[in-house]
Amino acid sequence: MYQQQLAAAYHMLSVSLNEAIELNKAGYVSKSYQAAGVTPALCSRLVQPLSALLRALAEHAKHYGTVPNAASLNPANFLGSKGQRAARRNALLNHVLLSHRAQFLQKISALDDLIQELGHEFGQAAAQLSEGFSPHADSLWAALDTGHYDLNTCLRETEVLLKSFLVALPEDQLPALEKSVRDHMQTPASGSAHRQPSLRDRRLAHFAGE
Repeated sequence: MYQQQLAAAYHMLSVSLNEAIELNKAGYVSKSYQAAGVTPALCSRLVQPLSALLRALAEHAKHYGTVPNAASLNPANFLGSKGQRAARRNALLNHVLLSHRAQFLQKISALDDLIQELGHEFGQAAAQLSEGFSPHADSLWAALDTGHYDLNTCLRETEVLLKSFLVALPEDQLPALEKSVRDHMQTPASGSAHRQPSLRDRRLAHFAGE
């Protein structure tokens, strides 16, 4: 169910963004800017539940101790510099953090932070385009395209985490996980779009202390 919801949200974002890009390529600049103005809301419809699902998995893992193995993020799967840096950092920390629990939680943290940053930057770029002609239009379109690609990578990584988590999850814990996911999806994290690197540092200190 959650995968279908996320896939639908990603599909709507993709269709709208592709339409805006095609309008721009065809020379309908004003219409392409208007079309781009629709995409931030659609991006939020992907980012918020995706982040909520990750937070629910982390919460459940901390409370019940259910933790699957989690391979580190691969920088080659990201187009943008932020995604590549996040993946390299995650791969490095995967060698430092000795327990599977710490590695799993750190990967969730890395993905969640990256998703929020990508969503925020996507919204900023689309908003600038929707305001009208910009001398930096080419770079803004490129930012939207890259952000879209890397959000797709984050979506696929989250799907893999969810599947591996469900395999490791005892059947009697499933209702608790479902409730946690519903609760998180109904209550987006306050200020999540503006997380600061210091939060990652505090998380790392927490993981290292496990």
